[in-house]
Amino acid sequence: MFGREASAPPKPVYTTPVWSVPPTPASSTTPPPVSPYVAPPETAVPVKTKPLVAPPSEQPPRRQLMVGDFILEYELRRSTRRSIGFMIDDDGLRVTAPKRISIAEIDEAIRTKQHWILSKLKERRERRAARLQKPPVEWIDGTQIPYLGQDITLRLLVGGRNRSIYNPNTRELWMTLMPGASENLLKERVKAWYQQQAKTLFEERLDLYAGRLGVQYHSFGLTSAGTRWGSCTADRKIRLNWKLIHFSLPLIDYVVAHELSHILEMNHSQQFWDTVGLIYPEYDEAKNLLRKRSQELPVLFP
Repeated sequence: MFGREASAPPKPVYTTPVWSVPPTPASSTTPPPVSPYVAPPETAVPVKTKPLVAPPSEQPPRRQLMVGDFILEYELRRSTRRSIGFMIDDDGLRVTAPKRISIAEIDEAIRTKQHWILSKLKERRERRAARLQKPPVEWIDGTQIPYLGQDITLRLLVGGRNRSIYNPNTRELWMTLMPGASENLLKERVKAWYQQQAKTLFEERLDLYAGRLGVQYHSFGLTSAGTRWGSCTADRKIRLNWKLIHFSLPLIDYVVAHELSHILEMNHSQQFWDTVGLIYPEYDEAKNLLRKRSQELPVLFP
């Protein structure tokens, strides 16, 4: 279907030499010349597609409540916890309540805390707007991207097949792309590399801190939430935001310790924070630093 006629010679895409895959650190200390990355214009290829059917949503339904002059929308989750809990992130307000609590009681609890809720929602919107005002990363050879609390250099090559190699000694991420690759493909490749690094590292840190706390988690997965860094369900399923891989290891460890502590305390009471402190004593400093660092991140994948 996509074959090229034998009589038509291939059209060149890159005007600079096409280099092979960069050598690994063990084979050579000098990397090959770097070809500047040029994203050719994308051409739509007509294909027959089947109608897309949206997968069933796993998110709980959202409710609305009139609070003063505002219509407040929130997500309601039921759990085995003993009291009503409130959480605010880039997705808005999330309320977790025991199954025995009625909707009327939940709405009344929201109205009681409306000043705190509205101020936190405003603060979250302002922080999100500040992040979006930052210029996005320019996807070119030599650009700097964050990894484990430091910047690494993105190196772009053109070769026979897609490949990713990270050199920790030079802090360079080599991305070899096939001729004709688009910028969107490059971004997806970098994101996939980040996610693979995150999955491997997070599993190691979860096992380490679970052993220190004396708990076991049921399963682990990655999430792409706005700025919600982790979650732990009542059945001990933990999810961590893969974007944590941008931050230094101590901040990753704080989130890991935080979510594991929810296995013992499904709340944010003082008893919960005492539990976090058993395996991560510097949690208060890390919590504030994580908030600060999250505002300083460049816009990688808007």
